[in-house]
Amino acid sequence: MSKLPGAQGAATQSSDPFVIDLKKIREDARKHMSDGSVTQSYGADRETVLKLCNDALATEIVCVLRYKRHHFMAKGINSEAVAAEFAEHAAEEQEHADSIAERIVQLGGEPDFAPDGLKTRSHSEYKEGSNLTDMIKENLIAERIAIDTYREIIRYLGDKDVTTRRMFEDILAVEEEHADDMADLLEGRE
Repeated sequence: MSKLPGAQGAATQSSDPFVIDLKKIREDARKHMSDGSVTQSYGADRETVLKLCNDALATEIVCVLRYKRHHFMAKGINSEAVAAEFAEHAAEEQEHADSIAERIVQLGGEPDFAPDGLKTRSHSEYKEGSNLTDMIKENLIAERIAIDTYREIIRYLGDKDVTTRRMFEDILAVEEEHADDMADLLEGRE
């Protein structure tokens, strides 16, 4: 086992020593300081990541709006419990939107909250649904769309932008829970 330089006694299992060029990192940190957290080692195309994030932001906002509408429009047998589930999902989708907007700013971009473009940028659609079963179906469809698009974004990001990838992984896990919740509600109605 080789020793890590400067790690006094720490051992690795690799035969290649781990070396950081601290001098270069310090020099690079002084360059382009207006880029904030986006340093020289950032591996993704920032403009592409900002577009992906703004599209995901639009998706989350559309989901908030759809869940909110469904919360208030839920009627019929067991509608109170379903409406409460819609309200909980709306709040979680809002948290996702906030996280994405925060990340956009960290990457030096501007979150696009313009209402006129939400529909065209969103991955999912805003479908009202005519009854409680339709509402549940529309939410399940939207969650499935989010799951697949977020998986694609995660694949694209890979190791090029680990922070954004982890954010999407966390959001994806919640979207999968939402899809399970909607599938369970749908099963109970059919």
